[in-house]
Amino acid sequence: MPRISRKAGSFTESVIREMTRLCVAHGAVNLAQGFPDFAAPEAVKEAAWEAIAADLNQYAITWGAKPFREAIAAKASRTYGLTIDPERQITVTCGATEAMIASILAVVDPGEEIVVFEPFYENYGPDAILAGATPRFVSLRPPHWSFDPDELRAAVTPRTRGIVLNTPNNPTGKVFTGEELETIAALARERDLVVFSDEIYEHILYEGRHIPIATLPGMAERTVTINALSKTYSVTGWRVGWAIASPELTSAIRKVHDFLTVGAAAPLQAAGAVALALPASYYEELAGSYRERRDLLVGALHAAGFACAPPAGAYYVLADITGLTDEDDAAFARRLVADPGVGTVPGSSFWRAGAPAGKRLIRFAFPKKIETLRAAAERLAGIRVAR
Repeated sequence: MPRISRKAGSFTESVIREMTRLCVAHGAVNLAQGFPDFAAPEAVKEAAWEAIAADLNQYAITWGAKPFREAIAAKASRTYGLTIDPERQITVTCGATEAMIASILAVVDPGEEIVVFEPFYENYGPDAILAGATPRFVSLRPPHWSFDPDELRAAVTPRTRGIVLNTPNNPTGKVFTGEELETIAALARERDLVVFSDEIYEHILYEGRHIPIATLPGMAERTVTINALSKTYSVTGWRVGWAIASPELTSAIRKVHDFLTVGAAAPLQAAGAVALALPASYYEELAGSYRERRDLLVGALHAAGFACAPPAGAYYVLADITGLTDEDDAAFARRLVADPGVGTVPGSSFWRAGAPAGKRLIRFAFPKKIETLRAAAERLAGIRVAR
C-alpha cells in the first residue's frame, strides 16, 4: 500500500471539528466549535449579494482585491494608528488559518524552530510540522495564564526563527498585557525573530485592551499580523483573512499564498470592505453582546459543578471537570456530547501530545444565541457525576 508522509502521520485530525461531527450525530448543542449560530450584519450580507449579482465572480488579484486591501489598511490606521501600504504590506488569504501557515512557510525553513505559548489553538503545532520546523513550548499558567520570561528566553535557541502569539487567546481568553508584549518584543528584537501575531479576537474584549505587538518600537518590521472577517463579523464560513507584514516579508508570503490557494473569494472581499468600514459603535455592541453570553455560560457552568473563571477576551471558557468526574477530558467530553447532549472540546487538544495539564479541562465556546446557551445550561444542570 502507498505510504503517507511522516508529516501527515505526526498529527491527528482536528479534535474541534471532530466534536462538531459528534454534535451532529447526537443532536447535541454545539459549544465545541467557535462559530456563531446567529446572523451576520445585514449590511455585510447585502454587500455580498450585490457583488455576486454584479458578476464579481472571477479571480481577484492573487494577494487581494485593491478596495479590500485599502479597507484593511484604513481600519488599521483608524483603530491603532498604524501606517500600512495596501500595495506592499497586505496579503488576503483564505481565512486566518491560511494566513498563518502561509506566513510560517514563507519565513521558517525546515530544521528551524518556532516558539509557541501553551495552551495553544490546535492548528499551530501542525503548522510548524508542515513547515518542517520544531515547536518549542512556553507555558501559560493559570489563573492569569501568565508566562515566565526566563522560560521564554530559555526556549529560544540559535535555530529559533519566530514566536507565535495569539491575543486575545484561544483557548484561555487571556489578553496579553503591555508589559508581557514588551517582554516578547524585546526578545524578538534581540534575537532577530519574527512574531506571528494572531489577533482574530481583537474586538471581543471584556477586560484590558488589545495592543497589537506591531505597534511597539521596532516591531512593525518583524511582525506578521494575522486576522480575518470570521469572528468579528460572524462569517466564519466565508474564509477571508489577511496577513499584514513588512514589504520584504509580504513578498514571500504572497508567493506561498499564491501556490497554496491562489486567492480568496472575490465577492466576499467586496463585502469585507463594507464590514471593515462599520462604525466604532458596532465593535462596542459586539463586545457587550458577548459579555452577556460569557456571563450566562460561566454562571451555568458554576451551577453545574464546573470550576472556571470568566475569560478576559475571545469567546471560550476553559472549565475544570475535577468536581464532576474522575474521567479524563476526552472521555468526559465524549460522554457529555451524548448525554446530556452538549458539545465541548477536550482540553488536551490545546497542549502538546502527552502533556498532563489539559487532562482535567474542557473548552466551551459561547458565540451562540442566548437561547442556545440557555438550552445548553438546562442540559448541563442535569449532568451526572461519574467517579
